[in-house]
Amino acid sequence: MHPLLADAPIVRIAVFRALMLGDMLCAVPALRALRGAFPGAAITWIGLEPTRAMAARLDHLVDDFIALPGYPGLPEVPVDRAALPGFFAEARSRRFDLALQMHGSGAIVNPLVAALGARHSAGFFDADAPIPRRDESLFARWPSAGHEITRMLALTDHLDLPRRGCEPEFPVAAADRDALAATWPASADSSPYVCVHAGAQLPSRRWPIERFAAVADALAASGRTVVLTGSAGEAAIVDALMQRMRRRAVNLAGRTTLGALGALIEGAAAIVCNDTSVSHIAAALACPSVVISCGADASRWAPLDTDRHRVLWQAMPCRPCAHAVCPIGHPCAEAISVDAVLAALRSLVAVDRHPDLAHASESGRP
Repeated sequence: MHPLLADAPIVRIAVFRALMLGDMLCAVPALRALRGAFPGAAITWIGLEPTRAMAARLDHLVDDFIALPGYPGLPEVPVDRAALPGFFAEARSRRFDLALQMHGSGAIVNPLVAALGARHSAGFFDADAPIPRRDESLFARWPSAGHEITRMLALTDHLDLPRRGCEPEFPVAAADRDALAATWPASADSSPYVCVHAGAQLPSRRWPIERFAAVADALAASGRTVVLTGSAGEAAIVDALMQRMRRRAVNLAGRTTLGALGALIEGAAAIVCNDTSVSHIAAALACPSVVISCGADASRWAPLDTDRHRVLWQAMPCRPCAHAVCPIGHPCAEAISVDAVLAALRSLVAVDRHPDLAHASESGRP
């Protein structure tokens, strides 16, 4: 353990990572290392409200949660400036012994984490990031390459906290399986099913809906039950997918809790999805997956287990994409064909084209 962390007992720890669900799952191995080094400490996750439920699910690693009401310069959620003074007052009232910045390179968030008032701060930095002078040795240079899981572990490595594996986690309880059965009563008796997840937060990260429809039809023609997943906010995307399909599918978009979604993926033969949160859930639950990565840095976000998961992506000079909507015709998505996805699926589960799917061209359009 780093000498500065041994100068007094560490009993209250804050972990700051104000990103979305998949980003949180990528930090789980580092959280395990932290918990292993400080088994008796109370660990508070400081993040965005949508990750509160995941923090509760990780109750063996996280003891409490504080929601960040946005912050200037962070794009994930709008800033509630009126709520910021109360947020900082609450954080300072916890009297943290250690605050870890596990968000990124630090230019914007290092001052935020310093304002939490912890006895020690640790985290990442780059050339533009300020570092508290007294804690300078607790900060690690931000890795400019590598998988997100290993980037987060770079900090706990720097602090000399032993690793406890690199696998993400998504605990699924009996209550989650019961919730799935209540939402989809036929799940227990269904033929082997494959989940298809056509949504993603940004349009630039979505593979064309017509191609998802062609893949889903091929799965259904091969005897698989097709289950369409998505959040309530993605219901319109899933409705558009169903309209383009020629075969039946089970539409669970907006109908599952986070736990029921985990139970659904846990029981699936495979999942086909964009590079989004469900990809990380599938990796955590060892559910075979085919991930179509559009725009993102595939080397940073792809599942580490390359035997169970296939990631399809096209190299482009503009990757990683900085746009919500691609301004040049989405060539990275257009380059991934329906046949390429079916071939990747075929390496994981039994699926083939069916004669009545001849209407599906390489573009996935009739």
